[in-house]
Parts: sequence; structure tokens; C-alpha cells
Amino acid sequence: MRANKLPLDDRDRAILRLLQADGRLTNLELAQRINLSPSACLRRVKLLEESGLIARYVMLLDETLAGLPGTAFVLVTLDQQGRAALDAFEAEIKRHPEVTECCLLAGTADYMVRVAYADAADFERIHTEILTQLPGVVRVQSTLALRTVKKTTALPV
Repeated sequence: MRANKLPLDDRDRAILRLLQADGRLTNLELAQRINLSPSACLRRVKLLEESGLIARYVMLLDETLAGLPGTAFVLVTLDQQGRAALDAFEAEIKRHPEVTECCLLAGTADYMVRVAYADAADFERIHTEILTQLPGVVRVQSTLALRTVKKTTALPV
């Protein structure tokens, strides 16, 4: 089933691109950059928020300065793939702040988990005390990132 795509014009797309780059822009700054009056700009932003397309505003931290320079991608395989098993795993993984992303997969592994860690000892702790102890886990396969080449939260609108 395909999700309904919202009808966006060039100004809506410009608003989205600018806010994805800097969510702290004031309405006045945003309006000036897209050549709209502040009231018209605010109306458009409110409609984008109400539609759910603008899901939320967040602050992004520098991983290294936050003391979490390591990134691991972990493939997790469960012993079964029934709804109850998936629900139990997903409920538990959400409780761990070290897990920054978790995706259900189609393929050999059931999930791909992104983990932020401080150092090798910290990753070992996460691996042995968290990942391998999650409900239904029978296998974990970790890949450590050496360097991030591209990382963005911005969608191409």
C-alpha cells in the first residue's frame, strides 16, 4: 500500500529544506528567505505540522563531543518471527538509549540495529549485556563503522 503524498509547491519544499537544515530559524528569517510575508509563512508551516509531514523538531548532538564516537550496525536474528516475538523484541529494544535506530528487515536477519558507543569496552558491554539478552535473539552480527562518509536526517523534498 502506497502512502498518500501531500501536494507541495515550491515554497513548501523550500520551507522544508530550510527547516531541515536549521530547525531554529525564526519565522521571520524563514519568511525572508522564501520571499513570503511572516503571516503567510507561519500559516504554511502550521499546515505542514498539522499534516504530520513535519513530525517534530529535534537537536542533533556531535557524537564525538558527547563521548560516543563509535557506531556499530548490528544484524539481529530472532528464533521466531511471529507477531508476539517481534512485539517483545521491539518493546525491549526501545528501552535502551545506546540503540539509536532499529529497523525490521526483509532478508536473512530480522533487524538492523544502530548502536552508539564510547569505546571497545562499552561496545562489549552493549553486546553482552543488552543485545544478546533481548527476547528471542539467537544471533547477532556486528559491523563497526570506521568513518562516517555521509550522515543526514534531511529528506530530499
